[in-house]
Amino acid sequence: MTVNKQPTRRHFLAAAVAFTIVPRHVLGGPGYTPPSDLLTKAVIGVGGMGRGHIRYPGARLLAVCDVDRNHLDLALKMAGDGVQGYKDFRQVLERPDIDIIHIATPPHWHALMSIAAANAGKDVWCEKPMTRTIGEGRKVVDAVRKNGTIFRINTWFRFNSQFYGFGTTVAPLKKIVANGLLGWPLKVTVSQATGFEWKFYWKGLTSVIPEWVPEELDYDMWLGPAPYKPYHHHRVHVTFRGYWDYDGGGLGDMGQHYLDPVQYILDKDDTGPVEIEADAPQSHPDAAGTWRKIYLKYADGCEIVIDGQEGGQNVPFIEGPLGKLYPGLRSDIPDLEKKLAELPDPEPQNTDFFDCVKRRKKFALNEVNGHRSATLVNLAKLAVRLGRKLYFDPNNQVFINDEQANRMIYQPMRAPWHV
Repeated sequence: MTVNKQPTRRHFLAAAVAFTIVPRHVLGGPGYTPPSDLLTKAVIGVGGMGRGHIRYPGARLLAVCDVDRNHLDLALKMAGDGVQGYKDFRQVLERPDIDIIHIATPPHWHALMSIAAANAGKDVWCEKPMTRTIGEGRKVVDAVRKNGTIFRINTWFRFNSQFYGFGTTVAPLKKIVANGLLGWPLKVTVSQATGFEWKFYWKGLTSVIPEWVPEELDYDMWLGPAPYKPYHHHRVHVTFRGYWDYDGGGLGDMGQHYLDPVQYILDKDDTGPVEIEADAPQSHPDAAGTWRKIYLKYADGCEIVIDGQEGGQNVPFIEGPLGKLYPGLRSDIPDLEKKLAELPDPEPQNTDFFDCVKRRKKFALNEVNGHRSATLVNLAKLAVRLGRKLYFDPNNQVFINDEQANRMIYQPMRAPWHV
């Protein structure tokens, strides 16, 4: 379907329209940029996170997009000459001279924009969490596969940087587990005691008085696929994280950062838990809240414990039948440092996104394993919201004998949006 050049928003059918634009990397004629030349990009969503990515090296910025005029004006001022501003992301996707779409919107837009970008022949750099629901993630995987898109999630702790408060990168943890130094199965506890702050201040308000929508904000477009709720400033811009409609509190904000490396360490990139249970106060239907503990158990007995309590400093991060491992690589394994030096390093990963785009190679954290780690987050969120133990089939990605939970895999979107 060809998009009308001057439509109203309601004339668009959906974000998942099959765009007819051909990406530059498959062109051979005028306008084609050879792999040795600089790539081009656009940033959609230029609040705090999006503006932080305006100047990252590796690609030339051509466009920024936001539904808040103040955000857009500030981003254009930062970007300088030669960058065009847009209010509607679909106009950005029409430009054949843009290679990469960086999606830095609230999570309820991630799937729609990723799918639309893939259908438009764009490569995608998406902020975490990858998607707000399990079903959205499955649709993104399908769209990326169908279009040959290069996709990455913007969390990098499985391959570089210090793993938050743990005091080391993930590589030595991977070596210890992969070489059986702790035995099997393993229990991993992600908690404040092991360096992970769950940001429980991301709580939605349960009683608000509707406010007038600011003139600079297109609130209807900000909501997009989310259910209509009267405007209140707390529902948008930063504090949106406290509402189930847009994110998922501390789980949605930090979950993929914390759990994706655990998935990598446990070698679970192609599967998921079979049992999920949350110890949490009764969940509010609109406002995300806190939890005490969430348990995600795999078929082989491995378990991830998401601990929302402060706990003690003697909680191991990883423990197995042969030993325990604490932050800072403290362990009860004899001669651990010597053994680590003798063990082979983990397999190398493709961690240069721009090189992956140029060479059409899958990025280390892509739509497939990224969907699996986002599913950890979304399973945990559902256990908190539903308040009961869930049984999950990770192969078919459905819940077992639980109609209500299965309805939440594909949550309805507000018309005209759909995946």
